Amino acid sequence: MITTHVLDTSRGRPADGVPVRLDARDTAGVWREVARGVTDDDGRCRGLVPDASKLLRGVYRLTFDAGQYFDRARVPAFYPEVTVVFEIRDPAEHHHVPLLLSPYGYSTYRGS
Repeated sequence: MITTHVLDTSRGRPADGVPVRLDARDTAGVWREVARGVTDDDGRCRGLVPDASKLLRGVYRLTFDAGQYFDRARVPAFYPEVTVVFEIRDPAEHHHVPLLLSPYGYSTYRGS
């Protein structure tokens, strides 16, 4: 399973309505879309791939449309898009990728 949680650190609140795209890199190095979602009122995008049997070992990326989020809030921002690339070694594990977001910076880590 792959989940994410976006927190707007400039407001100290969850970032709701952030479009999220999940891609996987194939053996030729080409990115292929796997899933799309939007963060809920709690800033969470639960279960982009809820069925672990559909995940394979490999490299994935989450792309967050930060520009759309900040535009909606009428907040000027430097990063229109945030991309997080990570590797799945055990598809049976839960992979949680939180994003701490502000108009002029971001941070991420492997969550639980």
